[in-house]
Amino acid sequence: MRTAVVLFTRDLRVHDNPALAAACANAERVVPLFVFDPALAGRSPNRDRFLHQCVADLRGVLRDRDSDLVVRQGDPVAETVRLAGEVGAEGIAAAADVSTYARRRERRLSAEGERQGLSVRFFPGLTIVDPGTLKPGGGDHYRVFSPYHRAWIAAKWREQVDLPKKVPLPSGVAVGRLPAEPAGESPDATRGGETVARQRLRGWLGEVEHYDDGHNDLAGDRTSRLSPYLRFGCLSPLEVAHAALGRPAHDPFVRQLCWRDFYYQVAYAFPELGRKAYRRGATESWQDDDAGFRSWAEGRTGVPIVDAGMHQLRREGWMHNRARLVTASYLTKDLGIDWRRGQNEFYRWLIDGDLPNNSGNWQWVAGTGNDTRPYRKFNPERQRERYDPDGSYVERYA
Repeated sequence: MRTAVVLFTRDLRVHDNPALAAACANAERVVPLFVFDPALAGRSPNRDRFLHQCVADLRGVLRDRDSDLVVRQGDPVAETVRLAGEVGAEGIAAAADVSTYARRRERRLSAEGERQGLSVRFFPGLTIVDPGTLKPGGGDHYRVFSPYHRAWIAAKWREQVDLPKKVPLPSGVAVGRLPAEPAGESPDATRGGETVARQRLRGWLGEVEHYDDGHNDLAGDRTSRLSPYLRFGCLSPLEVAHAALGRPAHDPFVRQLCWRDFYYQVAYAFPELGRKAYRRGATESWQDDDAGFRSWAEGRTGVPIVDAGMHQLRREGWMHNRARLVTASYLTKDLGIDWRRGQNEFYRWLIDGDLPNNSGNWQWVAGTGNDTRPYRKFNPERQRERYDPDGSYVERYA
């Protein structure tokens, strides 16, 4: 193949990127492309800003390798096929995804590519084990985490792909200008991009062995904070897993990467995860309490650990996982407010917000999802006593 276009979506990296590696191995010239899709903009100012930073960093990384990133705005399918025609490409490579929107985009791109005589291929890379690969007897996906975890551990993982030595961009391609960086909403949000992500990963690896003891320590902030970079594909989850496996006492952290894969295979099998109750037979009866919801969303409930979590969310565009459980439980189990409203509030602010993990975890807490104990409730005072005993987390954020 003489020329191939690589459409970047949620795989904004050059390390362990199967789509990019395959294009570089099989084509003489490679055109990296990112399309700012107006249909996805405006849902979260924090994620819009983070995405722009990721794309800007990816362009810089490619330029360091004597290549570049072509940037367009519009419908990704139309822009990709148009660029393929402009450069005389014979093939298009992209990463596979699980959301309804992404899968529709893939079907459209395949169909349009076929009409234009283009070879279109989708590659793994967003998860460690591809969604839909592991299936229990008599089912299309795992509904309970523990058996999935056992199957996941036993599964054969794909091989990591090498960083391409070069990405030979054809001459004369109009690469386009990056739009202005959006403002975002959270003043203390982390910065996006593969460069920052790899620095954070290297710094975190020395803490892996202490993860089991410290990951619930709210004030200690001893989690990896890698979730935004995994969400946008600045880091390969497979590379993160392999890096962690080389460290002592790695199992608890790697288990969290398995949870991420678990919810991706749930979302792949149940695309309505963000709209409909997942658990069979789940009954829903929610309170119509706008004032209560606003107090919760703005961190004005008067419950210190809940308010601290919501303030952290607004300040950083991120929230400690323990605080996510407590705040979600308070909204659904104490106030009796629909998990969808909480999910959407989180989705507005969270940089790492995505369908599988945001919706999956909200349903788990609300009792409509994958929790085998659907009536589980997180008592905020007991949670504070256990995970913020000296009140440092509350003092910092509330």
